Amino acid sequence: MANQSLQTTDESLQCQNCDKELKEHYDFCPHCGQKTNEELTISVLFYNTISNYFSFDARFLKSFLPLLLRPGYLAKKFLEGKRLLYLHPAQMYLFISVVFFFIISFSTRELVQEANKLNEKVVKSDAIQTELDSMKPTLDSVQMAKLMKPLKDNSEALGLKDEDFQITDSILKTQAANPKNLNTSWDFDKKKVDSLVAAGADKDIIYKEMGMSDDAGFIERRFFARMLNLTEGKGAGAVIQAFFDSIPISMFFLLPLFALILKIFYFNKGKYAHHLVFSFYYFSFLFTVFSILFAVNRFVYDIPDWVDWLIAISTYIYFFIALKRFYVQHWFLTWIKSGVITFVFLLFVIPTAAGLMLVFSFLTS
Repeated sequence: MANQSLQTTDESLQCQNCDKELKEHYDFCPHCGQKTNEELTISVLFYNTISNYFSFDARFLKSFLPLLLRPGYLAKKFLEGKRLLYLHPAQMYLFISVVFFFIISFSTRELVQEANKLNEKVVKSDAIQTELDSMKPTLDSVQMAKLMKPLKDNSEALGLKDEDFQITDSILKTQAANPKNLNTSWDFDKKKVDSLVAAGADKDIIYKEMGMSDDAGFIERRFFARMLNLTEGKGAGAVIQAFFDSIPISMFFLLPLFALILKIFYFNKGKYAHHLVFSFYYFSFLFTVFSILFAVNRFVYDIPDWVDWLIAISTYIYFFIALKRFYVQHWFLTWIKSGVITFVFLLFVIPTAAGLMLVFSFLTS
């Protein structure tokens, strides 16, 4: 009986997660860190989900204010070895970027709807214009003769010569043979393309009518497929949605590229990983500021535009101070470098990336 009681007691001192033996007064397992006696509730489940996937714990709260108010501080402390006191730069970037893209998704959805409506309006206006063009009467020879007779009967009084009648007659015949078509939205015969679509023609036939070459590759075929969707009034929103969906992926390329630019300008200030740490924290700051800005504008109060621009410009001041503190160089040299880095990134890197994203979105949406 004593042995059975001892065995039960031993089982109660085992970690439920890793099965290691524990002492009775332990609140947490020294082997895996799990709490020794924690009843599963909704609050516990919610906290574990957030902390496991986003590291939303005391380190985040301890890192949040320094991130906003002390430029370059977290990156500097991370390189000094304080890597458990504050939230890891990659974890912070991941969590804040998720929040940012969640907030702007509300505006993205509205933009997609507006793009679809505009696309439909363009298609409808083209259809109406095409119908009006088809209803334009053409002048036959009898009608042209009736039109010209009053002018010829009064040619002397009007001062008209035979050459004038010849020119007028030529113009009327040209207009009758080639009535002006005001439908210039597309570079192909949209009415014929619509007829082929309505008849259920093969896609290749439709694409070739739109201008696709006979030996078209994958990219060219995708291009005409998107064009066909646009002509049907259902492609613009998909392109916009695909563009915004590709932004998080593109950031994983832009951020390392930003770190590479820092490495070029501060080539003797540590390894590439050091500049990457700085970039993670700086982009986390940017996402935090613009998350707050978008959230307030949408859900709380419409901030005046000049205040929005002032806050956006202040991110450059933050960048300048962060560079000064992190790389410890003279303020004038730091000011020059911060301006050139910002210029290169905003005027060359981001537009190029945005253009590639737009092309990618158009071809893959």
